[in-house]
Amino acid sequence: MAKYKLEDLLELLKNYNVERLEDVKIEGDLEIEIEGSSGVDLSSLTALYTLLNEFRNFFYHTNMALNYLQRISTMLGVPAPFQPAPMAPAVAPAAPQPVVPAVPELKLPEKLIEAKFEPPKVEYPGYIEEVVLGATKADGGTRDYVVKLGGERSLAFYIFDKPQPNLPKIAIDVFDRPPSLAKAVKVHYEDVVGSPPEWAKKCVKKFGADMVTIHLVSTDPLLENTPASEAVKVVEDVLQAVKCPIIIGGSGNKDKDPEVLEKAAEVCEGERVMLASATLDMDWERICNAAKKYGHVVLSWTQMDINNQKTLNRYLLKRAQIPRNSIVMDPTTAALGYGLDYAFTNMERIRISGLKGDTDLNFPISSGTTNAWGAREAWMTESPLDVDTPWGPRELRGPIWEIITGLTLSLAGVDVFMMMHPLAVAVLKEIFNTLGGKTKGGVADAGKWITAEV
Repeated sequence: MAKYKLEDLLELLKNYNVERLEDVKIEGDLEIEIEGSSGVDLSSLTALYTLLNEFRNFFYHTNMALNYLQRISTMLGVPAPFQPAPMAPAVAPAAPQPVVPAVPELKLPEKLIEAKFEPPKVEYPGYIEEVVLGATKADGGTRDYVVKLGGERSLAFYIFDKPQPNLPKIAIDVFDRPPSLAKAVKVHYEDVVGSPPEWAKKCVKKFGADMVTIHLVSTDPLLENTPASEAVKVVEDVLQAVKCPIIIGGSGNKDKDPEVLEKAAEVCEGERVMLASATLDMDWERICNAAKKYGHVVLSWTQMDINNQKTLNRYLLKRAQIPRNSIVMDPTTAALGYGLDYAFTNMERIRISGLKGDTDLNFPISSGTTNAWGAREAWMTESPLDVDTPWGPRELRGPIWEIITGLTLSLAGVDVFMMMHPLAVAVLKEIFNTLGGKTKGGVADAGKWITAEV
């Protein structure tokens, strides 16, 4: 292996005009001879330091050579005139950064967007027939006013959709014999329960009834079995006592009622009363003929079955030839806790069908709301179950039972309510007037509740 002195190497590089070496690797052994005694001569060390510094000038870009020089300096015990450059770690090429579009500066709004609530409006192709009860002197009767039922072109109380021409009306029940009444009801009629005319007068003048329903229950063969000709004298007395439209009901006996209602229609000629009721299981045709002959309205009663209601209505229209403005339906009222959901669903289906154009069902609806008093929760003192919680005072619980029953069915589309408790009557009348936009005062008309700004 050839040996080169450092001077020869430097001279060789100078001859070729080499000023800088880059990426050059020099392999071999480096021998350094130092003359003198065993001690290290300071002048020799200075010369060596100068030599190493010169060597650095040529090889400072070569990291391997710098490491060699560093090791030499360490072996000789002299300070290195330089520090080797650290080995740069391998760096992976940077992944291209996604271009993020510039986001415009957000500006907070100074105020909220103004918007006005517009309730949905539905145009129904059908309508509910308008039925008039009662007849004034101008119409050949003796009533002071008439009551109009029906006439709607939209759902109940949707006055923002279509005006509701006639709000629901309330008739209070009167009986021709003292009935068995809940204590909460009886207390209001104890002074008149033996006199139907006085009872009717109190209902109208004190309790604000729009109409009176006189029930001729004494005609029931299982009770007094009062003859029809005698029973209708009570009807005549009631017509004299009050000048509101009236409704006449029988005892519910399917054999006796056609005769009783037929006779009642005769003595009420010209007063346009409502005969309650014609049913599928009785001689409905006899009742209808009497209604047509004397100018009255027929109540078409079925037991919570929309198909039976359509059938009976068809019979009245097609077979009996009852005018369309002389039919009111009673699909049966089940009270709160005793099938109210079934009654509501049945009545609502009937009302929607009528509005959609079903001419077999587009008639006003009546509710026997007094059925609420048949619920034990309305009249019992307390629960019969020892583990039950207290029911509260029945003096309030009973009227509430009748109110909730009536209010619920009013939302389904009922047009006339037969009721008993004066408090329930007053509350429902106030609710009907409020929802129907008839109550004035306050910040805005109550009828605008759906669009009111608060």
